[in-house]
Amino acid sequence: MHRTRALLAVCACAGMIGAFASSLFLWAVDHWHFSPLAGAIMDAPLAPEWLYPRLFRGSAWALLFFVTVASPRSRRQWIRKALWVSLIPAAYHLLYVFPQLTPYGVFGFNLGVAAPLFVLLLHGVWGSFTGLFARLLWGRP
Repeated sequence: MHRTRALLAVCACAGMIGAFASSLFLWAVDHWHFSPLAGAIMDAPLAPEWLYPRLFRGSAWALLFFVTVASPRSRRQWIRKALWVSLIPAAYHLLYVFPQLTPYGVFGFNLGVAAPLFVLLLHGVWGSFTGLFARLLWGRP
């Protein structure tokens, strides 16, 4: 397999792992009732119909991460790059999904005051796991 396509597959798999980690984190926050303490309302059932779309989206967003590490000279600081890339889906979620597709308003403030922080934290979890696992799956140069 061509090395560029292999790296694309690695990034997609790492994005899926990152999405799984962020989904587990969101489920744990909901399960242990931390979200109402921070003033946010969340519902995160750990069910396939909730989890599978999140895994697909995490893998799709990882294609933007692939752009940052595609060149052999730019394959440094994988986690930092993934954390920077994670701001793009967070901004999409806060500025498009919440106000346009849900009744929660810009930044999701109708969910609670801490909702934007949760979104940034969840995408940060995705970014850190995506960068870590992309580096681990890619191996030594």
